[in-house]
Amino acid sequence: MINQDRLLNTFLDLVKIDSPFGEEGEVARYAAGRLRGLGFEVHTDKMHNVYGYLPGVGEPILLNAHLDGVDPCRGIKPQVSADGVIRSDGNTILGADDRSGVAAILEAAHVVTGEKLDHLPIEIVFTVREERGLHGAKSLDYARIRAKQALAVDGGGPNNIFVIAAPSQNGIQAAIFGKAAHAGAAPEAGINAIRVVSEAIAQMPLGRLDDETTSNIGVIRGGTASNIVPDRVEITGEVRSHSERKLQQYTKQIIDEIEHAAAAAKAQTDIQVTRSYPAFRLRKSSTLVKRVAAATKALGEEAEFVVAGGGSDANIFNAHGIQTLIVSTGMMNVHTTEEYVSVADMMRCADILISVLTNGL
Repeated sequence: MINQDRLLNTFLDLVKIDSPFGEEGEVARYAAGRLRGLGFEVHTDKMHNVYGYLPGVGEPILLNAHLDGVDPCRGIKPQVSADGVIRSDGNTILGADDRSGVAAILEAAHVVTGEKLDHLPIEIVFTVREERGLHGAKSLDYARIRAKQALAVDGGGPNNIFVIAAPSQNGIQAAIFGKAAHAGAAPEAGINAIRVVSEAIAQMPLGRLDDETTSNIGVIRGGTASNIVPDRVEITGEVRSHSERKLQQYTKQIIDEIEHAAAAAKAQTDIQVTRSYPAFRLRKSSTLVKRVAAATKALGEEAEFVVAGGGSDANIFNAHGIQTLIVSTGMMNVHTTEEYVSVADMMRCADILISVLTNGL
């Protein structure tokens, strides 16, 4: 049976450990220690990804959550309300993304091992550096992983909603090289790189382009002083789509606009496109989706399977042949100082995990 106080205390312990992107060592040691205490065979790699294995009966299943958070995430002071809702003090994020997933997985493991329930073989992977490129999941030794099915416990919203599809993403980085000149004495001698990129951006397809495609320019860096015609600007953007054809089409259109504006001004460009992660889509008829639906129904709810617009470790696991869907912990307003999660939702998430691990055994 789930222990509410233990689950809450685990979550509070986790969020109080500073764990920004690239600095997950301490929280990884905490998570690894908890798994060892439950009898898991545990391995931690040089990036601080944590891998745990517990034998069982049947085909193994993998549970995943990530250990890092987004800024501002140092010195988190969690506040627990009388109705069991947890927030930060307003100066930082809470860190429910995704330490609520870590806490729910640890609680499910506690129940399964503590009550000696019959269960599937359990693999647990806590990844690092998820928030800016899924680097932890990309660096895993997949020869170590036995499971062909997984639950990424990294979703928000109601607990009965599961993500079974997510898009591919192309990252776009471009540098535009103009020509410096004195902005007051000889502006006509320069080539204004900021103007070039502004004209390009004005023509780009940005925002929600259709029901399965989005694009964005998120970062612009350039210029040194108001009296100097800027000779260099860098921009960072992305295109996401569930359609490979549309992904390539809109990526090309953005690049074309940069090159067209640069050519018109006699500027130069250096453009790099990187595939950040591939799309995935699970069939509702798949064994994993049916298993999750049955486990959710056993708890008195009907599962709802949806398509998402974001990337996660699930994209990388699916690319490695591990069918993975995303489970919600109930976290809300993530990546903001208004983030929150309730103990009740984390308990329901842990219940779903336990049901999947023990269903039919």
